[in-house]
Amino acid sequence: MSDEIHLAVVASLLKRGRQVERLADGISLLAVLLGLAALLIGSPAPGYCAVLSGLLLLAGLLQKFFAMRVALDADLFAHLATRSDQLGQHTQALDQSLFSLGLKANPADNRDWQARGLAALGLLRKQLLCFAVQAVLALVGILLLPLLHFAG
Repeated sequence: MSDEIHLAVVASLLKRGRQVERLADGISLLAVLLGLAALLIGSPAPGYCAVLSGLLLLAGLLQKFFAMRVALDADLFAHLATRSDQLGQHTQALDQSLFSLGLKANPADNRDWQARGLAALGLLRKQLLCFAVQAVLALVGILLLPLLHFAG
């Protein structure tokens, strides 16, 4: 597979992280509303609502961190896909730039773009895992809150 195609495919996959981020933002908004509703309306289990809201927000913040990293990588891979004819030169410039901004520990990185692509997709998997945790917590909340209301 040519470097240009590989970089473009990885960039395209990483751009899907934005869609996941939007869904996770919606769940985070629901978490805030759940926490506020428990305070304002009164809930038979305010502690449960507070813990659930906190866990939802924590998973959402962690997902947001990975989403920012994935978005940066998506942009970089897309940029480099259009300049694959001088990939070696652009790779050195990228590594040096990331190092000077404090985003990279070493100015030189000996990984090829296959390995870098796998690492970037690993970040996307972590983002998806955080979203999955958030979605499961939201589903548990949706199913258990009515039961707590009737039991309380």
